Amino acid sequence: MMKLQSYVCGAWSSGRDEGVAMRDATTGDVIGQASSAGVDFAAVLTHAREVGGPALRSMTFHERAGALKALAKKLSEFKEELYALSYRTGATKSDSMIDIDGGIGTVFVFASKGSRELPNARVYVDGDVEGLSKTGSFLGQHLYVSREGAAVHINAFNFPVWGMLEKLAPTLLAGMPAIVKPATATAYLTELVVRRIVESKLLPEGALQLVCGSLGNLFDGLNCQDIVSFTGSAHTAARLRVHPAIIRHAVPFIAETDSLNSSILAPDAGPGTAEFDLFIKEVVREMTVKAGQKCTAIRKAMVPFTMTGDVISALQVALRKIVVGDPRVDGVRMGPLVSQEQRTDVLARVAELCGEADVVAGNADHFEVQGADRRRGAFVPPLLLLSRDPRTARAIHEVEAFGPVATVVPYRDTADAITLARRGEGSLAASVFSADDSLAREIVLGLAPYHGRILVVNQSCAKESTGHGSPLAPLIHGGPGRAGGGEEMGGIRGVLHYMQRTAVQGSPDTLTATGGRWVRGSRLRDPGRHPFRIPFNDLELGDTLKSAEREVTVADIEQFAALTGDNFYAHMNDAQAARNPLFGGRVAHGYFLISAAAGLFVDPDYGPVLGNYGLDELRFVKPVKPGDRIKVRLTCARKSLRADKGWGEVAWDTEITNQHQETVASYNVLTMVSVHAIPDSVEAPQ
Repeated sequence: MMKLQSYVCGAWSSGRDEGVAMRDATTGDVIGQASSAGVDFAAVLTHAREVGGPALRSMTFHERAGALKALAKKLSEFKEELYALSYRTGATKSDSMIDIDGGIGTVFVFASKGSRELPNARVYVDGDVEGLSKTGSFLGQHLYVSREGAAVHINAFNFPVWGMLEKLAPTLLAGMPAIVKPATATAYLTELVVRRIVESKLLPEGALQLVCGSLGNLFDGLNCQDIVSFTGSAHTAARLRVHPAIIRHAVPFIAETDSLNSSILAPDAGPGTAEFDLFIKEVVREMTVKAGQKCTAIRKAMVPFTMTGDVISALQVALRKIVVGDPRVDGVRMGPLVSQEQRTDVLARVAELCGEADVVAGNADHFEVQGADRRRGAFVPPLLLLSRDPRTARAIHEVEAFGPVATVVPYRDTADAITLARRGEGSLAASVFSADDSLAREIVLGLAPYHGRILVVNQSCAKESTGHGSPLAPLIHGGPGRAGGGEEMGGIRGVLHYMQRTAVQGSPDTLTATGGRWVRGSRLRDPGRHPFRIPFNDLELGDTLKSAEREVTVADIEQFAALTGDNFYAHMNDAQAARNPLFGGRVAHGYFLISAAAGLFVDPDYGPVLGNYGLDELRFVKPVKPGDRIKVRLTCARKSLRADKGWGEVAWDTEITNQHQETVASYNVLTMVSVHAIPDSVEAPQ
């Protein structure tokens, strides 16, 4: 029998007492014990703040993303070992893949987003500069910086791997160390993952600590730089939110709690349609995957009143095919709940639901179990209920049986369906099955204020749809009200939850220095040579080229039109262009101006600039007419090194002006610039 250890302050340690017993969900055999007795939680917080935090903050976003990518690759090597242990939680192989592969995949996603969407820097600039004065000498800008505390992650029992990694990836990317407290019932699987992470030495010491057992008095030591991210019951979340330290120090508290989620079969999706069949399949899947132990699972299967009988008949047929038993046995499609305690709780909630609903599929007292003793294991069969009167009911909108349980809820019309779904008072997810996009729009907009995520399924997207209950790393996971009021993941949004947003006010030069981006109005530097001759590492923000002038002629306009085929009247017809209130006469193509500007600023010889990969924020500000003279200012505004590639990304703030010094176009030119100097004697490759 194993005794779980906590990894704190750089070492593994066992609790000083016997702790809480953990049991195999199928056999009921004791697996081990978990205890955190003897852990010095003040020291744990100090270790995170003074060891892990500084190490992470010394790294750039790209360096942290690189560590996450390496970590995901390393964990992929241990998947079979993790699958084998995951069976003891009651998970089938497919359940385990959702948890284990899903968790590792989430780390990969954040690694990719960190390297692609964040700068190779330690500060993240949020939004545009805000003008605060008439002359532009006083500006404001929002910046995100890493918080200097510890992120305390309290996770639920149902996803011991994904639940940890989906919080850990954005936290580490934000530069914040994590203290992970898994639910005790399945903590042995989380502990194994953390062991493999620690052994890899891919994370700085102090970036990750693990507490197996209770968190003791850790909350007493929280301060304003810390953050708590919680997944679990609404009751526990409510208790933790009002801890004196949380209130006194205004500690951010991100909560994702169990909710009553709805799936709506739209009126157009009747029997015989693809959407009807997809709805039946999805309800059965959500009832049986992870034995229904998902915070996003469908609890209310909402169907038009006239289709109730058809839906129940189809679900009964499908549910009879579900084989319940030991998840290690071939052919078993649903394992047990995580523990006998959880089984007792689910059956108690079902009894409460039965006060206003009837069981129409499944029997908790009589069902078969393959390869196991259902008296020793935490088995519950899929149970389908039918609400007698959804409008007067209370329990089906307030009580959740956290297992393989769903209630069919008949509705009268679309407005009634929306009202009944909103009775959950805040949900993580909803789904709509409809081939009518107008109808789907009506339902989505009606549900949106009360739901964190809404999936619309029809025949065209079903094949690639990830399903009702699958949170995805690029999208937010969370919801209002009963769902906790928090958000997790959501791509870079999830990273920013673990950072501090600060408004900085000052001169353009000050904002350039603090944000690491050149701000218009900041000083311009003359580097003494064409900026395109300067390698990435030697370029400085503010390095500028000011071009010579070029007169725009009628011949230029007509040749550009002939080359591109763009013969829009404002460029080619004097009489019609004169009628245009914006131009009052013939004007040059905007894209000709961009091309002509390139001719004014591009250095043609082989050099550090490897290529142009785009334009950002292009605006045509003022028309240019034949006879006008244009010139260009090109300024190094942003740099982000791609160290593993030997080049960096450089954004050049570009402004085209006319002979009156008026801006006619403004944009950012995006280039890839080599980190290596190019000797003048080097010829272009043949």
